[in-house]
Amino acid sequence: MNSIKRLFDFLALQQQKFPKPDMLAAKENGNWIKYSTSQVAAMVDQLSAGLLRSGLSVNADSVAAKEKIAIISRNRPEWIMLDLACQQIGAILCPIYPTTNVHELEFIFNDASIKYVFISGEEILEKVHSIKDRVPSLQAIYGFDELPGIQNWQVLLKDITEKELGQVALVKKQIDEFSCATIIYTSGTTGKPKGVMLSHHNIVSNVLNSKSTFPFDDEKEARSLSFLPLNHIFERMVTYIYICSGISIYYAQSLDTIGEDLKEVKPQLFCTVPRLLEKVYEKIMAKGAEQTGIKKKLFYWAVGLAEKYDAQNKGSLSYRLQLALANKIVFSKWREGLGNHIKFIVTGGAACQVRLLRIFTGAGVPIYEGYGPTENSPVISVNCRKEGGTKFGTVGLPLDGQEVILQPDGEICVKGPSVMMGYYKRPDLTRETIIDGWLYTGDIGVFEGKFLKITDRKKELFKTSGGKYVAPQPIENKMKESPLVEQMMVVGADHKFVGALIVPAVPSLREWMRQQNIPFTNIEEAIHLPQVLNLYKDLVDAFNSYFNNVEQVKKFELLPHEWTIDTGELTPTLKLKRKVIMEKYKDAIERIYQG
Repeated sequence: MNSIKRLFDFLALQQQKFPKPDMLAAKENGNWIKYSTSQVAAMVDQLSAGLLRSGLSVNADSVAAKEKIAIISRNRPEWIMLDLACQQIGAILCPIYPTTNVHELEFIFNDASIKYVFISGEEILEKVHSIKDRVPSLQAIYGFDELPGIQNWQVLLKDITEKELGQVALVKKQIDEFSCATIIYTSGTTGKPKGVMLSHHNIVSNVLNSKSTFPFDDEKEARSLSFLPLNHIFERMVTYIYICSGISIYYAQSLDTIGEDLKEVKPQLFCTVPRLLEKVYEKIMAKGAEQTGIKKKLFYWAVGLAEKYDAQNKGSLSYRLQLALANKIVFSKWREGLGNHIKFIVTGGAACQVRLLRIFTGAGVPIYEGYGPTENSPVISVNCRKEGGTKFGTVGLPLDGQEVILQPDGEICVKGPSVMMGYYKRPDLTRETIIDGWLYTGDIGVFEGKFLKITDRKKELFKTSGGKYVAPQPIENKMKESPLVEQMMVVGADHKFVGALIVPAVPSLREWMRQQNIPFTNIEEAIHLPQVLNLYKDLVDAFNSYFNNVEQVKKFELLPHEWTIDTGELTPTLKLKRKVIMEKYKDAIERIYQG
């Protein structure tokens, strides 16, 4: 691996060590279309040559002078081909979430001086058309699909000559490992997006250190399913791990088809975020609740065993024998639903409920939680597959090759080769965030032995009017363990007590109401029924026992609609946009604190 300096070197490594017939695959018109390593390498070289022929300059030294290319697309093989093609000729790829609103889109295009944009879908085309006249730098729009009025990306691959491919080979040799490979605009929850500049060296070091720490083995026959957005550095960095480990990448059609895609692809691994794991768990529990008699008893007996699973203490012989039996007669069905070949799942992006980690891992589907921000390319720590390398409720061991310390207020700081170059055009923000080589993450944590545990976001801590600090995340994550709670946000800044906005889990609530012989008409009516309000009051009171008096939820409001990316309450990585939710539901918050 010593020869790996630039990101596109991973592709050459796969060609040399384990060329695959299905390096990348995606479903088109009902069939899985597979691209071999040699096909991908040839298309990447052709695309690099086509971009050079189109007039991209390659001799710029500064990040500001380098050519910028945007991509706004769902995950697909062409995404990675464009990524690698840009890297080889020194162009900077700027990935943008398809859900980005037009105002942010216009800001990013102008801030980065985007020259070309590659898109998929008519909805994104409409967004780009609506701003193109206000983006002087934009020269061309290319579609991955056949779209009206723009060129298809494959026009850049046509009639490439040997001389042009030779020019690509020369340019590749000149790409420096410390040059900027990508600018990722973090969506954030407020304010203008910030462009995180990451070099080849930043990301390559994170790939290699993650591969050795976790570890990811070279597995020539393994398949992964990719569905987390490639726009986010987590899935993109893991993609490079897959490439250099010989793991095939199959792209899910959409978040709605993951269940179907898992059964068809039968992957050995995939990466996810806790919100999607919660959805999978809810579906499993709903099916369990539908069963009757001995099957239902066995189901809940098995779940009860898995809830006690501990990665560091495998339990007594009796417990292990019971769990093995549960795995055979109950959990084997769960694994079938995931394609029956899953060796492990990696989760990140937000805190995962400890209960879910225990249950899935106990059920023979090990889940490893990791942590890190875009600014660190991204992984800082991860629970590992090594013996004794996992501790539930923590984000694992610091990655090889990095130093992690805690400031007196608990803020996590990291130093190492993965720390970003800085924020694009924002030296002021860079100076605030990187001090003496240390990246200040804004996350609050503690060490439990060697394991890092996140307790909250520094900016999300709030003070009650009594001057007491409250960390909302642990309260929210604990209460979301209830099958009756879909989503929750703790409030209370500058108020006398802690309150909460709660989105009920409709299927679970409907089932409870059926058992109580309470008619369910719709969720809007249900949340105002006295019986339902009492149910949630008892639930909140029960969970309050886990927290100090100042942290306990004294009053709450039930809300009828789930928070989503499309309705604006969640970031693209499914984190709560707290300020947006507070503004949108300010009437509900006012009701909590009336009187």
